Parts: sequence; C-alpha cells; structure tokens
Amino acid sequence: MDSTRDFYDALAPFYHLLFPDWEASIARQGAALDTVIRAEAGSDGRTVLDVAAGIGTQALGLAALGYAVTASDLSSGAVRRLRDEAARRGLAIDARQADMRAAWDAHGRAFDVVLCADNALPHLLTDGEILQALRELRRCTAPGGICLVSIRDYDAIDLRTQRLHPYGVREADGARWILFQLWDPHPPLYDTTLYVVEDRGSEARTHTMRATYYALPVARLMELMRDAGFEDVRRLDEGAFFQPLVLGRAGPAS
Repeated sequence: MDSTRDFYDALAPFYHLLFPDWEASIARQGAALDTVIRAEAGSDGRTVLDVAAGIGTQALGLAALGYAVTASDLSSGAVRRLRDEAARRGLAIDARQADMRAAWDAHGRAFDVVLCADNALPHLLTDGEILQALRELRRCTAPGGICLVSIRDYDAIDLRTQRLHPYGVREADGARWILFQLWDPHPPLYDTTLYVVEDRGSEARTHTMRATYYALPVARLMELMRDAGFEDVRRLDEGAFFQPLVLGRAGPAS
C-alpha cells in the first residue's frame, strides 16, 4: 500500500480541486448519507467511523449535521489536512492515520455506522485483501449497525483500452489549475495517473501522482461483504449517493 499512501499524501494539498465546489460537495454528500443513515439506522445511527476519510469530504459533512465522527485514512497527509479543516470549521472529529485492514486495532470499539466511500476499497488489489478489510469493518460495526461502501460502477466502464478522465479547470489560490486522470488497464487492475497542472502565468508546474485500482464489480463486493459476516447486503437505489452504495448490516448481539 506504499504507492497508495504516497498518492494521497501528494494529493492532499490539491484534493479539493477535484470538485468544482468542494464546500458544496461536502454539504451534498453529507446530506445524502444522512438520508441513508436515517432510513436504515434511524435515531440509533449517531456514531460514525469513516475508514477512508481522505481530507474529509464525507466526515466533515456528517459532523456538521451533528454526527459523532471518528475518521482514519492510510495517508498521514490527508489526516493532517482533515484535522485542519475540522478545526477551521469548529467541528470535533477524532482523526488518525490507519490502514482499514487494521481498523479494529486503530479504533478498538464499535460504531453505529461504518463508512468506506470514494472508491477507496478497490485500492486493495485482491479479493483476499478486500475480505480482510471488510472483516475489520464488520468488527467495528455495532450489533444492528450498518456499513456503507461506495465504489465506481465498473460494470459500466470499458477498461479494455486506455482512458482519459478530465476533471476540468479551476481558478483558485491565484493560479489556474488543470486536472485530468489517465487510466492504463491490465485487467482486473488498472493504473491511474493524476495530473495537476498549476499555471501561475509566468510559469507552470505539473504535479503527478500514480496509484493502482482493482476494478471490483458491485456484485463481487456484495459477495465479499456477506463472506465477511454482514447481513442484509444490498445495493441501495440509484441516486442514493454519487457512486453505487452498498449496505451491509451487523446482526444483533448473540
């Protein structure tokens, strides 16, 4: 996972630029998850563990809505930025660096809601690694609680050839930023290179970050969640979140 850690450490200062309006995305994603949590966990779903928090797109949105949020991420750079963003907003988020495959060791308790969003799980490149992570997420889910995982809809993506994914042009911090991603497939994996071009008029710099993903189908994710011990595993309705969102429920205490 060193390459994944390096990718997000390098991306942390620029991550907000992936969004046309990061503040609006924080509010929108927080509201979408709040709707799901209220429907699936009711008033009992107040404590949240975000195991792939990044710089806080979901964690900040949920904390602003009154959830008690604990957050972790593989990237120490992302965690530092999350702490800064939370402090700037006056939000109390317990954030620490941790690998989701060791979530229980990092946090040592169970939560009403466990969240793994933004296609973070497919940075684990085998079914075995993903199952290991999902078992840890299951340990961290309180009896009757829910786990929410979002990934890209790989069934709808042609990964047989190289793909270019533009994010667009941003004007921020006295510079023009051009962001795009290039995917190089070697199924079932693909390498991604993210280019962040920083144009300050008199000079331009290109920041380049590389990582690898496993093109994990939603149906296979659901199978692995069942194997990890989750019950009532299902894909939520289209439109519930910006990516396909899969729910698994922890059974009641025996």
